[in-house]
Amino acid sequence: MNEQGYGGSERPLTIAMVVDTSGNRGNGTSNSALQWADELERQGHRVRLVGIGAPDFPARVNHVPLVSWVAKKQQMQFAEPSDTLFRAAFLGVDVVHLYTPFRFCQHACRMARQMGIPVTAGYHVQPENITYSAGPLKHVPGIDAIIYRLFDWWLFSKVDRIHVPTELGASLLRSHGYKTPITVISNGYEPRFTPKSQRAAGVPAPAPFHIVASGRLSNEKDQITLIRAVAMCRHASSIRLTIAGTGPLKRRLQRTADRLLPGQVEIGFHRNTEMPELLRSGDLFVHPSIADLESVSVIEGMASGLVPVIAASSLSAAGQFSLLDESLFPVGDVAALAQRIDWWIDHPDELSAWGARYAEHTRTHYSVEASVRRFVAMEREVIAGRSGARNV
Repeated sequence: MNEQGYGGSERPLTIAMVVDTSGNRGNGTSNSALQWADELERQGHRVRLVGIGAPDFPARVNHVPLVSWVAKKQQMQFAEPSDTLFRAAFLGVDVVHLYTPFRFCQHACRMARQMGIPVTAGYHVQPENITYSAGPLKHVPGIDAIIYRLFDWWLFSKVDRIHVPTELGASLLRSHGYKTPITVISNGYEPRFTPKSQRAAGVPAPAPFHIVASGRLSNEKDQITLIRAVAMCRHASSIRLTIAGTGPLKRRLQRTADRLLPGQVEIGFHRNTEMPELLRSGDLFVHPSIADLESVSVIEGMASGLVPVIAASSLSAAGQFSLLDESLFPVGDVAALAQRIDWWIDHPDELSAWGARYAEHTRTHYSVEASVRRFVAMEREVIAGRSGARNV
């Protein structure tokens, strides 16, 4: 396949992006796919979204007993594979990019292979995200390793390249025996997340002091530690906490918040369009998660001018965003997190200065524009490699 257009310039690509829930910005994977699709088209490429809610290539819902019920609470549905849908969507595309290792994308991979189209896949579903929400299953010895192997067997060993958002993700896959070539590219953040105005030097911390967290309400995100830590703070009575998200633990988290911090905590879903304003209304962003392949929510918080306080976990890449010790605490350590929150409230000048530094650092390193350009370069490399293999 010739990647050169008229005048020797690289021609635009036509990319099919396959994601079970394509029309919903309520979960991280779908939101990332839609952000990249928008930016790809802004950069002149053509995108065909394939999945539930997709505008041109919509899929039907596949109802999986019990599993679909749990997934729906986290703003996710499973799509029903269709040969007719995939043939129509893939006709004439340069490459197919897959977002999940489940039945819909497995079938899409087989169809793309039959049509002779290169296939890449993003690693967006961390096995630990599943096991932490799987009840008794999480206590099965070696269950995470089993799921890593299943994902590889189901999909990732069959594609030409794997995209992961962080070096932690890449090292986890290699440690579990993945042999497919891996490219690390941040998911990035959209430019509508702009920095808030910081307070002038000498101005005390506001009261109430607004802490924001964002993420799926599930065990591995560990919002229960955040609620308990706020209750332990010296400044607890002057803190307002917003946890933006949806998931199976909403009622449990709300009950704990009502008991420890009555009237001070809001927990619930916020539309993606509301998030920039919510983040700019905050004073501190706290991310207590145990397991994350990247966590775009932290990037968005930093881009909005918030200092993050992040759990340091061997299963989470979010800690890489920390620029100073006061932005980290040992995962699950309630007392340490309370001390970090109190420290930032007690040091408002540092809070404002570092908020501005985090915003600038994020703008420089994590823009979705730069991420998509690296993604396109990866896809061109894969296309060229497949074309070269056919010509040998």
